[in-house]
Amino acid sequence: MRTVTLGVSSIEDTQRQMAAAFRGERVGEFIAFATVELLWKVLSAKRWDILQAMTGQGELTIREVARRVGRDVKAVHGDVHALLLAGVLDRTERGRVIFPYDAVHVDFTLRKAA
Repeated sequence: MRTVTLGVSSIEDTQRQMAAAFRGERVGEFIAFATVELLWKVLSAKRWDILQAMTGQGELTIREVARRVGRDVKAVHGDVHALLLAGVLDRTERGRVIFPYDAVHVDFTLRKAA
């Protein structure tokens, strides 16, 4: 089972993870955002619905994704495009979209306001 962790990571933390991976250490699969605000901007409620519908489903057409989430194809196309640009989804050679994970873990720490 492939699990991806969505989280907040500084450039330094991301560089450390990359260096560890290059050394052959198993670091897992991550999609990192610079801030919690950016994570929530990219993963709006409707985009989260898209991820839920696509998790573990293989490659899908945008029309099929729209059907699964019960939304208009044009609106889903815009959200899928945003998720592709953010590196959350991938496009296949056949022009379909894929979220190649069977599970998602969201990881970030909420701290006391300064």
